[in-house]
Amino acid sequence: MTPDSLFSLQGRVALVTGGATGIGKMACYGLAAAGARVLTASRKAEACHAAADEINAQGLAGSVEGFGADISTEEGIAALISEVKHRTDCLHILMNNTGRTWGAPLGDFPYDGWGKVMDLNVTGMFHLTQGLIEMLHASSSADDPARIVNVGSVMGEIPMGDGAYSYAMSKSAVHHMTCILAKELAERHITVNALAPGPFQSGMTKFAIGDQDSKDRVGQRVPLGRVGRAQDIAACLQFLCGSGGSYITGSIIPVSGGINVSTGHSIFGED
Repeated sequence: MTPDSLFSLQGRVALVTGGATGIGKMACYGLAAAGARVLTASRKAEACHAAADEINAQGLAGSVEGFGADISTEEGIAALISEVKHRTDCLHILMNNTGRTWGAPLGDFPYDGWGKVMDLNVTGMFHLTQGLIEMLHASSSADDPARIVNVGSVMGEIPMGDGAYSYAMSKSAVHHMTCILAKELAERHITVNALAPGPFQSGMTKFAIGDQDSKDRVGQRVPLGRVGRAQDIAACLQFLCGSGGSYITGSIIPVSGGINVSTGHSIFGED
């Protein structure tokens, strides 16, 4: 083992869902920077192509390939699995990032805003993972397990609805799914962990932190005083998918600037 090898992903193949923007794109950059060949797919194929071209133009050690896929349906999941198998005969890393949200006040939250979010964020994630287990297992070993990284949310850790009730509860389900699969897949040399991000700038959060003023305002509410940055996600992926993550499974990593442990004013201390 050398210092250069600790975070190297040379020779690894990864699939990142929803890699056209936001956290998925940040992850694609981190994996490619460490030398991985990254496949990324979302419903917006052209956006995936553009993200791949942008990352590849930076001359990183690895590469990114973008294409279209829809994991909100059983047929779409099957098509994505088939495309992955067409492009590669091995898969070392799966990052389940694709998700959606829905916001409405309590009392007015629509029925459709529940099922559509759960179908993608939970059902789609589970069935895509299930369909790729054999491929991941074939690329794993006791010394170097295959890696699954699910994207949850700090809203799945603490009782914070903020009008996004189905989203928050779907992410809590993602965290529990992560722990169950970590237990069941350990004997097959596959680790399963999750990120629980706080506020990051992305298409999903554009309504709240889409400009500098709102970004600064929200950042002031985060215990560490800022919203997340691209390197926060990129480096987490390098850690979890490199040597550092080979002995970690079933963890929910709070990439949230301390929101996960923020409990309001001190009870006995001074404000």
